[in-house]
Amino acid sequence: MNSLVDNNDPRSLASTLRRRRLRWLVELMEDIPEPVRILDVGGTAQFWTNNRDLLLRRYHITVLNLTASASPALSDITFVAGDARSMPQFRDGEFDICFSNSVIEHVGTWQDQQSMAREVQRISTRQFVQTPSRYFPIEPHFLVPGWQFLPIPLRAFLLTKFKIGWMDRQPTYASALAEVKQIRLLTGTEMKTLFPHASIEREKFAGFTKSFVAVGK
Repeated sequence: MNSLVDNNDPRSLASTLRRRRLRWLVELMEDIPEPVRILDVGGTAQFWTNNRDLLLRRYHITVLNLTASASPALSDITFVAGDARSMPQFRDGEFDICFSNSVIEHVGTWQDQQSMAREVQRISTRQFVQTPSRYFPIEPHFLVPGWQFLPIPLRAFLLTKFKIGWMDRQPTYASALAEVKQIRLLTGTEMKTLFPHASIEREKFAGFTKSFVAVGK
């Protein structure tokens, strides 16, 4: 199962789907003057270097994470520290595109997700925000069918006993509970609420919606 969802393996299902969904990003970029100014919330330099052949435009990327990356200096990529829920260091409309891939489900509560969505739309004129679907049968972090529908105390208890999917076995119930609670998967209706002016694209696999992409323009 892990091999199917390994983003570092270009042959994996996850990598294949990710490259396929980039057509929406290409369309967002095509009429923006170069270099396209992109803020990547929660991303990595590797993503952009791995996909240069698809994007075809000159761009400058600012990658924001809770701690700034120690990656070597790159001429078209800048690393900054910040919180997606509040980004006062950036002006309104400072970026042409705000890009975020599988991050908004990790920022906390529904209120935290609303805060991130507001900030993303404030600082950019266009948006590309992807997140896994709550109703896809296999939870994408723990890789267990229906995991997201189990009671939270049960999920935390199981994580104290086993390594589950990408998540390591936790030494205490408190740490397991924190791991479980830091993921809140979204529905299509919630994505439309967060990004009311965007088109909510549905990425399908085996007849199910695997993820949503809010494409705002």
